[in-house]
Amino acid sequence: MDLRILLIATLSAVLGGSWAQQEGSVCIKANAQSCGECIQVAATCGWCSDEAFHTVGEAKSARCDDVESLKKRGCAVAKIENPRGKQDVNMNKPVTNRNKDDGKKLSPEQITQIAPQKITLTLRSGEPQTFDLTFKRAEDYPIDLYYLMDLSFSMKDDLENVKNLGTQLMEEMKKITSDFKIGFGSFVEKTVMPYISTTPARMLNPCTGNQNCTSPFSYKNVLKLTSNGDTFNTLVSQQQISGNLDSPEGGFDAIMQVAVCENQIGWRNVTRLLVFSTDAGFHFAGDGKLGGIVLPNDGKCHLENDMYTMSHYYDYPSIAHLVQKLSDNNIQTIFAVTEEFQPVYKELKNLIPKSAVGTLSSNSSNVIKLIIDAYNSLSSEVILENGRLPEGVSISYKSKCKNGVVGTGENGRKCSNISIGDQVQFEVSIESQKCPSHGKPETIKIKPLGFTEEVEVVLNFICDCECASKGEDNSPKCDSGQGTFQCGACKCNEGRIGRLCECNKDEVRSEDLDLNCRLDQNGTDICSNNGDCVCGTCECKKRENPAEIYSGKYCECDNFNCDRHNNKICGGHGRCDCRKCICDANYSGSACDCSEDTSSCLAKNGQICNGRGICECGTCKCTDTGFQGPTCEICPTCPGVCIAHKDCVLCRQFPSKDKDKKPCDTKNCDYFDLVPVETRDKLPIPTQTYPITICKERDEDDCWVYFTYAVRNKTNEVYVVQTPDCPTGPDIIPIVAGVVAGIVLIGLALLLIWKLLMIIHDRREFAKFEKEKMNAKWDTGENPIYKSAVTTVVNPRYEGN
Repeated sequence: MDLRILLIATLSAVLGGSWAQQEGSVCIKANAQSCGECIQVAATCGWCSDEAFHTVGEAKSARCDDVESLKKRGCAVAKIENPRGKQDVNMNKPVTNRNKDDGKKLSPEQITQIAPQKITLTLRSGEPQTFDLTFKRAEDYPIDLYYLMDLSFSMKDDLENVKNLGTQLMEEMKKITSDFKIGFGSFVEKTVMPYISTTPARMLNPCTGNQNCTSPFSYKNVLKLTSNGDTFNTLVSQQQISGNLDSPEGGFDAIMQVAVCENQIGWRNVTRLLVFSTDAGFHFAGDGKLGGIVLPNDGKCHLENDMYTMSHYYDYPSIAHLVQKLSDNNIQTIFAVTEEFQPVYKELKNLIPKSAVGTLSSNSSNVIKLIIDAYNSLSSEVILENGRLPEGVSISYKSKCKNGVVGTGENGRKCSNISIGDQVQFEVSIESQKCPSHGKPETIKIKPLGFTEEVEVVLNFICDCECASKGEDNSPKCDSGQGTFQCGACKCNEGRIGRLCECNKDEVRSEDLDLNCRLDQNGTDICSNNGDCVCGTCECKKRENPAEIYSGKYCECDNFNCDRHNNKICGGHGRCDCRKCICDANYSGSACDCSEDTSSCLAKNGQICNGRGICECGTCKCTDTGFQGPTCEICPTCPGVCIAHKDCVLCRQFPSKDKDKKPCDTKNCDYFDLVPVETRDKLPIPTQTYPITICKERDEDDCWVYFTYAVRNKTNEVYVVQTPDCPTGPDIIPIVAGVVAGIVLIGLALLLIWKLLMIIHDRREFAKFEKEKMNAKWDTGENPIYKSAVTTVVNPRYEGN
């Protein structure tokens, strides 16, 4: 049942409050058996505690519905149980407003940066409670900074520059806060193979050549947090470089000890900064197997004489483990690494909230500027986080940052570009989808990352209705004490069911009880197949649409299976009662589809159905078979209006045309008023309120006569054009002249064409003659067949001598 209620409540929250009918359906379908179950379904669900609310055949769960539906169903407002959530602010100290130059010294406990500090919420399932948090960065807030340095051999030149870090950093940090402490620690690597050489000589001096190095170690707390910069310089100057074999270092072991050893490090409840300085990568969980170390890191402090003593016993911590411990102890991490390893530590930064990465020069000469810049970057952003949420509880944030910037979703947790003294707001919304199984209050903590202050939120849950506390145990109303009578209904004891707890669960389906649920004693249908037989009483099923219900002792009735008209139950003009339509006034019929209003049957002449039919259910049924239409005014077989009135119009308007006919019979043609007009544009124009028939008829002279026929105020009116439109005869002279002219023109055109063709032919012949003349090969003065009788021969040996 709890899982189903949670699912339905979630659906209700998604759909939103505007779908009241669907939410009502959700409330009903949850099949809640008590007020407590009902109010956990959705925020819109209410329970009617009126004892007389039930109708015959309704289940106990019918008391659970959306509030508006309960009102419509007749439940008095005072009897509707609909408890609402609330919120109470228990502690709300205002955020601190001060200036560090005012000379007033405050302890960290006296400074408030977030308000309120404690609030109690009373949650109703599906109903979120929203409250505001105010955050303001306090000026001159104390800072603790712990410098954790890699002392492997590659950091030799860096150590020289760090030796004077204490006093220099003190001077810079005084510009930010008057209460500053600094500490120092160093790390190398686990003291087992293959991370270091375990030969006796290398254990004393791991460096090669003439280099004098100290013995390798995992982590050493050199200086507890102090406000004396000179002490920092003195102790750091005494440190020596060590060495190891592999490139990655054991920095994660050191970070874990710095985070969890609060007393040894000297952390205060102030801003905590950890500067991690290295020029190499890191080992993490699982790498310890190389040295035969398989036990996971336990996340506890193991410092003896300021030395980490369990590096050979516990594996490196995982990144997730570090994130948890750093967050639990409000430590903000600054990774000061060389440019070579920037990409690696930027990826690590994305996994560790409230951390920053700075580029360390090859000899750490820029470390102070790096720390100041990283601190300003971290402190300019506030990110809210919350502790573990109870089962079924969700939380969302909305930020209202500087310059009107609003963030939602994941961006609703944070505000950026915050300066000292800036105040921002967060809107926090907490919602519960179900009551916890234990029913006890829960507490969650909300705090800004990197700060020790937090907001305590106490959650109380509304798991039952107020009327439940007034219940009567073992009430005689519940089958002689088989249940508790509360909120207008029986809440049955274990093993009992039924509206009045009258049945044992084992007897619910017995034949004797089912017999009382059959409408037909000889039939087999239980509760007309529309309900369940519970202890001999039918409890009708619920429909998806809450407006549709089964009713009756045997669930034999319903309000949705009546006859329909135009796809509406009872035509939309009545209500369905036990599958029969009860019609509204002026409506009748099995589907209330028969209207008794006759206005739709009136013809244009004011008569019902034009006097040629009867009006039934608002529709004309024509009794004269020659007429049809919605008001029996159309007669397809009747002569047209124009033809019917043509003779009388011609007779009265143009009597001279009827000389050979009998004069007009005034008794037959005086049924209309004749109004002559000069032209066709003077004829009346039909309108919606003044229907007119426009006529165009031909008389015996083939002339067109134009007139209109209309009925106005029960008077027939005819408007007629005074002059008929007669056709004129053809003009013979232009026609003859046109034919003659056409024949002459065609003849001239043919002669011209023939002449043109002859000229073209002659020119082509002459050109051909000229061409043949030019190509002749003989002269007119010489016979072409003449040959000379003299032959000339040349002696080849004759050379002219």
